[in-house]
Amino acid sequence: MATSTPPARDAVLLVNLGTPSAPTPRAVRRYLAQFLHDHRVVQLTRWLWCPLLHFLILPLRSPRVARKYAEIWMDEGSPLAVHTRRLAEAVQARLPDVRVSHAMRYGEPALASALAGLQASGAARILVLPLYPQYSTTTTASVVDVVEAVAADGDGVRVVDDYAVDPGWVSAVAGSIRAHWQAQGRGDLLLFSFHGIPQRLVDAGDPYRRRCEAGVEAIAAALALESADYRVAFQSRFGREPWLQPATDQLLQALPAEGVRRVDVVCPGFAVDCLETLEEIAMQNAAAFRAAGGESLSYIPCLNDAPAHAEALAAIATRALDAWRTGTDGP
Repeated sequence: MATSTPPARDAVLLVNLGTPSAPTPRAVRRYLAQFLHDHRVVQLTRWLWCPLLHFLILPLRSPRVARKYAEIWMDEGSPLAVHTRRLAEAVQARLPDVRVSHAMRYGEPALASALAGLQASGAARILVLPLYPQYSTTTTASVVDVVEAVAADGDGVRVVDDYAVDPGWVSAVAGSIRAHWQAQGRGDLLLFSFHGIPQRLVDAGDPYRRRCEAGVEAIAAALALESADYRVAFQSRFGREPWLQPATDQLLQALPAEGVRRVDVVCPGFAVDCLETLEEIAMQNAAAFRAAGGESLSYIPCLNDAPAHAEALAAIATRALDAWRTGTDGP
């Protein structure tokens, strides 16, 4: 007689930012409303921000953003959703004794529901692994907010804060760059582009910029790059306040005047490809670079569900779970 397999006591939950469910103004508006309501993302007082968001920003922005999503939409859905699901499946294949699933901070599958479902299934230890290699109060801390709301006592759920200099992840990114150069040739400059955040957050102590730069230094060392071989910039500004500099779009438009004709761009702050990489970098910024006199912008894809990426995340999760089980991870 067949016997049922007991549920895994350990679970790993990969968490990404999120995505609209369809490339339509309605779906985009629903997604952006949830995203931009998070006080970690926009820190204005609600009485000022909510009317501005619902009566001005969402009606104007949603149709425009929906058109951008339509340009990159895959047969299976949003690239971010498709690649995140595939990545979770690849990590699961490497952790047969652990239940691996995925969730989104905004949109579906919702983080709070995924956590509650794992708890209900009998998972004694749930390791939440945000797919944000570099810690920021705007991203990882927002995941922690949800975790603390669902698991109020903190028992049974832990969060991996940062893996910006993890050797396995660094090796995976360096390997993807090296493979791209071997297949496509190497440009005059390698540009590391990260999602930006407001400068005031860094001034207030957010370590995001330091973590981005630490990761870049580790990747550059793995590739044996000289300081003149690469630059770092920050993309996706929103609003009028100062954000981290230099801005990716402005730097790309200035590079041809410096003699850079061919540029390679990699975005190691994004675990999987999404609107910000496929449309903003590979399409929009590539066109701007050429319009400024550049010859070509070659975008190096995110790690997505590459074996090296899945192996790096599985190793991070394994170390964290082993330390948790044995009590060797400190108080």
